[in-house]
Amino acid sequence: MSSTTLSKDYKERIVPELTKEFDYKTVMQVPRLEKIVINQGLGAATQDKKLIETAINELTAITGQKAVPTLSRKDISNFKLRKKMPIGAMVTLRREKMYEFLERLVKVALPRIRDFKGINSKLDGRGNYTLGIQEQIIFPEINIDNVPNLKGMNITFVTSANTDEEGFALLKKFGLPFKHDK
Repeated sequence: MSSTTLSKDYKERIVPELTKEFDYKTVMQVPRLEKIVINQGLGAATQDKKLIETAINELTAITGQKAVPTLSRKDISNFKLRKKMPIGAMVTLRREKMYEFLERLVKVALPRIRDFKGINSKLDGRGNYTLGIQEQIIFPEINIDNVPNLKGMNITFVTSANTDEEGFALLKKFGLPFKHDK
């Protein structure tokens, strides 16, 4: 199943199902996945500059798109932090790469998590969802032997949904394995 099948699946199956479920008048009202943002915060990077480099390389390997360093906004002396120091890495995926990543996340990466029972079903109030992952090694693109230390990441799914209920329904139809507490 390639990424085009997931976008095709959205147009052919998910849009009619959501239109029927929420009684939309036009196709333009149906919520869609706008972007996926993968973010890795590395507080220890203030001491070790190589951490940023490895994080960027790993995120680039996972997503297939070049990651960029995130820079600090202000000086914080307690953390030995200066303004514009790199303290993390991030990638924003859209269109085909977004669908490709989503498919790999749902079909390959999430099932590799130990004792996986589903992901929490708490959205942010505007139909967006952020998923926290403890270890980057659940992705098959990462070679475990070359990983100096385990790092977590946040994956944010930004939708055009107006409510949590619509966003939840959209992400569920895309195959995200939510826990059954809703």
